[in-house]
Amino acid sequence: MSAVETRIAELGLKLPEVVPPLAAYQPAVRSGKYVFTSGQLPMVDGALPATGKVGAGVTPEAAKELAATCALNALAAVKSVVGDLDRIQRVVKVVGFVASAPDFTGQPGVINGASELLGEILGDKGVHARSAVGVAVLPLDAPVEVEIQVEIAE
Repeated sequence: MSAVETRIAELGLKLPEVVPPLAAYQPAVRSGKYVFTSGQLPMVDGALPATGKVGAGVTPEAAKELAATCALNALAAVKSVVGDLDRIQRVVKVVGFVASAPDFTGQPGVINGASELLGEILGDKGVHARSAVGVAVLPLDAPVEVEIQVEIAE
């Protein structure tokens, strides 16, 4: 088990299997020393634990936890391409999408779920640039979706 996966276990979490694509794309691709993940939904054992809009049916706190699940799914996608998460030199960018009620403006707090978890798992390597965007709807009516870009050691 890699040091990264050991750290995930120490946090009481488990790296999931890669979520199968819902359409015509790959969960992650490598280009040079970078891996780009597709948007990862908060799937757990093949299903969404919650659906709907944040601020109307889904609380910001629940959505923050779902964003952390998205980040774990993104790490699984990275592992599927590089084989060993210890090869991550740093998380370069996180982009989070939050299906938001019209008056909800707390997208950054929701995506903190992903950012904070990446920091807990990877330490300084998890510090990244980020965007947190409110959207009208996400695939399968998911409340949140997260993609990451990581730099990999050769």
